[in-house]
Amino acid sequence: MIAKKKLLLVGSNGMLAQKVAAQATEDWVLTALDLPEFDLTDPEQVMSTVKDLKPNLIINCAAYTNVDGCETQEELATMVNGTAVGFLAKATSAVDACLVHISTDYVFAGTGNSPLREDEQVSPQSAYGRSKLRGEEALVASGLKKYFILRTSWLYGPGGNNFVETILRLAKEREQLGIVADQIGSPTYTGDLVTATFNLVSGEGGTAPYGIYHFSNDGACSWYDFAIAIVDLARGDNEALKVTQIAPIKTEDYPLPAQRPAYSVFCKDKYCRATAKRIPTWQESLQKYFLERKSKF
Repeated sequence: MIAKKKLLLVGSNGMLAQKVAAQATEDWVLTALDLPEFDLTDPEQVMSTVKDLKPNLIINCAAYTNVDGCETQEELATMVNGTAVGFLAKATSAVDACLVHISTDYVFAGTGNSPLREDEQVSPQSAYGRSKLRGEEALVASGLKKYFILRTSWLYGPGGNNFVETILRLAKEREQLGIVADQIGSPTYTGDLVTATFNLVSGEGGTAPYGIYHFSNDGACSWYDFAIAIVDLARGDNEALKVTQIAPIKTEDYPLPAQRPAYSVFCKDKYCRATAKRIPTWQESLQKYFLERKSKF
């Protein structure tokens, strides 16, 4: 009998982590940790916990994800999203495990107009983006050899606050919505990101080459396009919607504390080469999410 591998899931209460726990196969013995019992910002606790558990794989889903809140809480965001990642990386190295760390499109300025590759210049324009970049840098500086930094964008899924659920709520409350149409990116369904993670760490061809990877669903859209697709699917499911008009607006018409990338579509060629897997389109995965929602209500 082949011994099962040990998986340590950090930040287990979050939206993405819930999908990791749901999709982890029987090949893994899962330990899921989060606050208050596990504090990622406590280096001694991180080291002792990891040494006690001796996992083969650690997936770090812990993050301070309030993008606008980071603008006034940058020190806290930098500790959680940045410095603490270094603590986890050093502990991972101490037990010769592999670390998957989830990062973001916000590490880029988003001023271009062609899909972003992993080796392109980073230039975060927000406190959240700066804190997540610090996490990437802390991981690399730790000396850990076995790691994946997985950058993603526009994440949604069950078990957390996300754009899809926000649009559905507003569409039931208001007759008119104004949605930003000059920010272009790629939505990412949590189920697909988790599948991608396991494809990298334990694919059919073995572990993929370590390093930084970009992953989102295939295709690109604006937030306005995304909202239209969400409402169309909800209408198709006969959900009771109040909205009658959705209007495209500019970023400047909906000012927020944190600056968002205007263009953050990822090039996923590196992931596709490493795994030989097809990436679902964002439209396909949005439909899959709606089916999942229906099955739970």
